[in-house]
Amino acid sequence: MEATSEENLEPSRDKRGCFECCIKCLGGVPYASLVATILCFSGVALFCGCGHVALTGTVTILENHFSKIPSDHTMLTDVIQLMQYVIYGIASFFFLYGIILLAEGFYTTSAVKELHSEFKTTICGRCISGMFVFLTYILGIAWLGVFGFSAVPVFLFYNMWSTCEAMKSPVANVTSLDSICVDVRQYGIIPWNATPGKACGSTLGDICNTSEFYLSYHLYIVACAGAGATVIALLIYMMATTYNFAVLKFKSREDCCTKF
Repeated sequence: MEATSEENLEPSRDKRGCFECCIKCLGGVPYASLVATILCFSGVALFCGCGHVALTGTVTILENHFSKIPSDHTMLTDVIQLMQYVIYGIASFFFLYGIILLAEGFYTTSAVKELHSEFKTTICGRCISGMFVFLTYILGIAWLGVFGFSAVPVFLFYNMWSTCEAMKSPVANVTSLDSICVDVRQYGIIPWNATPGKACGSTLGDICNTSEFYLSYHLYIVACAGAGATVIALLIYMMATTYNFAVLKFKSREDCCTKF
C-alpha cells in the first residue's frame, strides 16, 4: 500500500514541476518589449503598405487632373518613386531592429540568468545595451517627424474633400459652382506653370468621386495612424531599454538582471 501511494504521488509531482516551469518561463518574458514589437511591426506595416499605394494613387490623380504635361511633374514623380524605395528600406530595417530589441529584452531577463548560471553582465554587454538606448531615442525623434510629415497629405486631401462637400450644400447651389476651386500649385506639389493646376466646379466634384481619390485619402489616414503606432512602440522601447541599461549598470556587481 505504501508503494502504491508513492507511485500515485509521483505524477502529481511531475505535474507540479511542469506547472512551476511554465510559470517561471512566463515570468521571464519581457512583456513590454513584446507588446512594443507587435505594435511596431503593425505600425510600420500599415505605414509602408498604405503609404506606398497612396503615393501611387496620388501620382495618378495629378497626371489625370492637375498636371497633364509630363515635364511639369517629372521631379514630383521621381521624388515619389524615391520615397517608395525608402519605404522598402524602412520596413526591412524595423523588421530586423524589432527582432533585435525583443531578443535583447529576453536576454536581460532573470529567466536567462536562472537557466544559464554563468550569465554575467560585462562591459561589452552594457555598452551594447547603451547603444540600443541611444539608437532607440534617435529613431523615436525621427519618427515624430515622420508622423508629422504623414499628416500633411491627410490635410491636403481633407481640404479637397471638404471643398467637394461644401459644393453640395444649399448655399453653394445659389452661387456659381465654377467659382469654387482647389489649386494644388499653392501647396508646392507642382510648379506654378503646370496646366491646368487647379480644378473647379463639377470637375472638382468628379475628382472627389473617383476611386483613386477615395482610396488614397483613406490610405493616407491609415498610414498616418500606423506612423503614430510606431511612435508609441518606440516610446515603449525607450522605457524598456533605458530600464534594462540602468539595472545592468548599477547592479552589475550583484549579477542582477531585469524582468522589464
